[in-house]
Amino acid sequence: MSYWNINSAVDYLQWHAEPSSHQRCARYVREAIQRGGISLMVMYSARNYGSSLICTGFYEVSDANPQKGDVVVIQAIANHPDGHMAMYDGRIWISDFRQQYGFYPGPAYRSAGPPYQIYRHD
Repeated sequence: MSYWNINSAVDYLQWHAEPSSHQRCARYVREAIQRGGISLMVMYSARNYGSSLICTGFYEVSDANPQKGDVVVIQAIANHPDGHMAMYDGRIWISDFRQQYGFYPGPAYRSAGPPYQIYRHD
């Protein structure tokens, strides 16, 4: 089992977040997790990261109250075939940008309400 440093992961993501989306959510979150001490398998699409997270000690939670370091993996919607991935910093969800309205990154996701799963590592 790898040592998980939530603060290093969150600090990295906060520091590197862009002012707006660059459609590189999986890369930013994966790199933040790596900075926190865990290496994930690289997946092509954000929507496919669940298995990689599970293999490294993350587990699924159904907690409506996210905790610092939680990762959400959201399935695809129309015009967004790769889905989305973000990490909770204790206050907001961050992917490649600071998300203002929860873990769904934009109005298309909020309107479609696709399936998602939250993962946590202790």
